[in-house]
Amino acid sequence: MASGHRWKPCGPGSYAGVVRLVSLLPSATEIVYALGLGDDLAGVTFECDEPPAARTDKAIVVGGRDTSGMTPGDIDRYVRAQLASGQDLYTLHARALAGLAPDLILTQDLCRVCALPSGHVNDALTYLGCQADVLTLDPHSLDEVLDSILVVGQRAGVADRAERLVGELRARLARVAASVAGASGAGTSGAGTSGAGTSGAGRGRPKVAVVEWVDPPFSAGHWVPDLVTAAGGEAVAARPGAPSVQTSWADIAAAGPDLVVVAPCGFHLEGAVEQARLVTGALAAEGLADVPVWAIDADGIVVRPGPRLVNGVEALAAILYPQAVPAAPPGAVQRVR
Repeated sequence: MASGHRWKPCGPGSYAGVVRLVSLLPSATEIVYALGLGDDLAGVTFECDEPPAARTDKAIVVGGRDTSGMTPGDIDRYVRAQLASGQDLYTLHARALAGLAPDLILTQDLCRVCALPSGHVNDALTYLGCQADVLTLDPHSLDEVLDSILVVGQRAGVADRAERLVGELRARLARVAASVAGASGAGTSGAGTSGAGTSGAGRGRPKVAVVEWVDPPFSAGHWVPDLVTAAGGEAVAARPGAPSVQTSWADIAAAGPDLVVVAPCGFHLEGAVEQARLVTGALAAEGLADVPVWAIDADGIVVRPGPRLVNGVEALAAILYPQAVPAAPPGAVQRVR
């Protein structure tokens, strides 16, 4: 269906024609494209890299510091210093945003480290006299992420597409659940993307600790523990539905994980692998020298609350149940120890 053929009656939260969109967070950009609304997307952030055309073909309305050359510890100190001094981590190019004349702006209030809070956007629009609806997406669980796709679809006038997409995602989750039901989580000692799952053979669901940051270590929060559960594991050292918080390697070790997955926010697989190598030493110092350590494409399939979280569930299930689930695609996961 051509995007220009979507028409809705005027009223609160509805539009008389094509919905002109701006996305202020990468996960929302992914949702927009998954709903077939890429042509209607006018502006994005400098971090919106999926699909790659989002960053190259759309106006950049939010900028920020390039941290690609910084260590995890350096990034942590920079973020803490900015927040402690009341400074923002992102810069909203407000006049550029207003110049796009959007109907609907997608933003969040979930995490100041991830994107601009919606209040900043509302203040800028009021100051500039720009009339646009602001939809705040703040999912805390995997179910709420899927629900947020439905909300975007409804507000953008493509509720039917959103329902189909979410139905397909739920069907994939159901297939994973069926594959791992009754399967043994026994792994081998192999390496790469098709090697060992866990060291917890025959003990029910394997215990999985997901590390969202390594220096200092942060627990898995919000929807990330749900991914582990959906993949047939038991999330330990985790905070389901709550923000990720700083922890310690001792506390992670005390949770008795059969497997550790390193999923640093802001990093794809290559960066996760580098950090996972550091984690192996920290875990060994706490008596976990033999526990398998895997790296995963965090930004792609774990930490962004969008459709690709289901890819993350499938990749985790492939690690935990290699005899029952197809291997994860290249670039998704890698065993480090």
